Amino acid sequence: MTELTLLGISGSLRAASTNTKLVHEAARYFEDAQFMMGDLRLPLFDQDIQDGPGIPSEVQLLADQIAFADAVVISTPEYNKAISGVLKNALDWVSRTEGNPWLDKPVAVMSSAAGRAGGERSQWVLRLCLNPFRPHVLPGPEMHLARPTSEFDEADRLPNEQYQKVLKELMGNLRSEALRRKS
Repeated sequence: MTELTLLGISGSLRAASTNTKLVHEAARYFEDAQFMMGDLRLPLFDQDIQDGPGIPSEVQLLADQIAFADAVVISTPEYNKAISGVLKNALDWVSRTEGNPWLDKPVAVMSSAAGRAGGERSQWVLRLCLNPFRPHVLPGPEMHLARPTSEFDEADRLPNEQYQKVLKELMGNLRSEALRRKS
């Protein structure tokens, strides 16, 4: 069996982030893969930094992780009907690195947000922001985790069978797409 590498990206920096928990839960459903988390603790994009000292090493590391991964799963919070600033900042910085690490990369998008729609708008915005880089963003199934603080158990797992079913299908589709592209 071909070993795959999955990169997880959480659009939230908070230590107890439900988006980070959701990425880790999704990784379990991807199965039999090397898993790594991207770090979005990056400086704010500034053309003067790029023109002066150059691409920061932490930005280059994220771009290299994207390029190396066979697939990427991104979970975004919803801040004022859109993605978080740290996620948008990361997308902007990575777009300034050499090449295009996102090109044709299988990507699964999901969200965890306090509102009743579970971040539905932020997913739409994220898909729009990814579009210029031309990854292969899976159309679904859509994973919107609403009111997430009450959904995770003490072990940071999602016991809700409906959410498990969606994650299993989404990550199975992501795995199939990654395998297809690797062969």
